[in-house]
Amino acid sequence: METIKHWVLTHFEAILILIISLALLAINFFVDQKLMFLNFYYLPVLISGYFLGRRQTISTSLFIIALITFFIFFDPNAYFEGSQELQVVLNVVIWAGFLFLAAYTVGTLYEQKQKKIADLNRAYIGVVEILSKYLDASDRYTKGHSVRVADYATEIARAMELPHAEVENIRVAGLLHDIGKIEISSEIINKAADLTDEEKRIMGQHAEKGARILASVGGVLKDAIRIVLFHHRYFVEKSDKEGKEMPLGARILAVADSFDAMVSDRPYRKGRSFREAFLELERCSGTQFDPAVVEGFKRVMPEIERRAAEDVQPAVA
Repeated sequence: METIKHWVLTHFEAILILIISLALLAINFFVDQKLMFLNFYYLPVLISGYFLGRRQTISTSLFIIALITFFIFFDPNAYFEGSQELQVVLNVVIWAGFLFLAAYTVGTLYEQKQKKIADLNRAYIGVVEILSKYLDASDRYTKGHSVRVADYATEIARAMELPHAEVENIRVAGLLHDIGKIEISSEIINKAADLTDEEKRIMGQHAEKGARILASVGGVLKDAIRIVLFHHRYFVEKSDKEGKEMPLGARILAVADSFDAMVSDRPYRKGRSFREAFLELERCSGTQFDPAVVEGFKRVMPEIERRAAEDVQPAVA
């Protein structure tokens, strides 16, 4: 059931266009003025151009033109009745030409818009990544932590076949998940021994502080706020005080964050091996961590290990 829901959400726009096209074709059989009704076929073409791009929009227009041509050939009387055949053919050709032109134009505008959005998104991600590196730079033990967590979380989200937009939100949340630590004393963050209970309580507030900081930025980071807010919450808690379910992105971030924390050296302990850290994830699966996320991490772990091994290899002269 979850697979079907995910497939429908992923292909919602295409399904909507198909439904509208089929509905128009069905209505076509009950309309007397069929030539006038042809203008309604601009609707699925324009919707396709808005959501799917030039290639899909042109394909939609050609599909509709081919169907109308078939209908005219199959039942010419419905279109030629009371009109000269040459005039009807000319009207249909003009309609088909404008339909194709509209598809090409709207599809092109869509792709230009998407290119600009992609450029802005790359700049946005770049700025966020610079900020995360700046935040990590204050502590040599956590240097690169946010970037690694974002990379791990992104790979898990892709392995779980989440939509691109959701993957990007998770990546941004991974880069900024520790931003709340800027409001915590550097003495606590850089402490070379185990934290006291009070210090752990203060450190535990960094998720709420981070969510508040992101909320102050405005709508641009709104999708990352709940992910940052809940990334330290246990899977068994499932929902917040208002009954809202913990976001899947937060459950993914929890696994990525915990894994990197376990394999990284700290002032008071040596980092675990990748194998040991993953066994700990499996041990806590179903309680602290979402089993589906742990399974997703398992699928990408060989690639993560390979890249980590390449990073530590000495440069060849």
